[in-house]
Amino acid sequence: VSTSHLQLAAFALGTVGWILCTISMGIVEWRVWHVDNTTIISSGIAWVGIWKVCFISYLHVSPGYKEQFCHKFSGYDSSIPHEIYAAQGLLLIAMFMGLLGLTATIFALRNICMGITHKTLITRFFLVGGFFYVFAGLCVLIPVSWNFYSVTHNQSIAFPPSSYMPSSPAAQEAGAAIPIGIVAVILLLLSGTFSLSYRLPVTANTITK
Repeated sequence: VSTSHLQLAAFALGTVGWILCTISMGIVEWRVWHVDNTTIISSGIAWVGIWKVCFISYLHVSPGYKEQFCHKFSGYDSSIPHEIYAAQGLLLIAMFMGLLGLTATIFALRNICMGITHKTLITRFFLVGGFFYVFAGLCVLIPVSWNFYSVTHNQSIAFPPSSYMPSSPAAQEAGAAIPIGIVAVILLLLSGTFSLSYRLPVTANTITK
C-alpha cells in the first residue's frame, strides 16, 4: 500500500474530474450571449449550451414556459455549429472513458489493499486506468478549447426561428461550463499521469500465476 500513494491520489482526482466533466456537460452555460433586442429575451442575456439554449422572457413564448424558455437542439438543426455537436459526442465519450478509468483503478487498488501483489496484473490495470484518464481528459479538452475559441472570436450561430434567438449577439463571454471543463481536464490528465507512473517495488513478494 505504501507504494501506491500517487495512485490513490489519481483515483481521488479522477473521481472529481469525472464529476466535473459530467457537470460541464449537463449545464447550459457554455456561452453567455448579450443581445440588444429584449422584446422576447427580456433580460438581454441568453445561455447557449451543447444541448439547448435558454433565456428568461416575460412573454408567453411557448406552452408551459412563462418565464424561462429553452430550445433543445436536435440532429435536424443543421445550422448548429460543429463545435456544439462535437462537444456532445466527445463529452459522452469522456464520461464513459473516465468511468472505465475509475473501474480499472479501483480494481488495482483493491488488489493492493488485499495483499494480492501480482505485479503484472496490478501494473496493467493502473496502466489501463491511466490511459482511460488521459483519453477522457483529451476528449474534454477539445470541445472546451473549440467553444472557448468561438466565444473569444464572437462567432455567430444561425439558430432556427423556433428558438427565438438572434443569429449574432452584441457580445458574448464564456459561461461556467468552460472553466469547469478546464479544471476537469487538468484533474483527469493528472490522474492519468499518476496512474501511468506506478511501479511495483522489486523487493515486494509477488505471486506468479
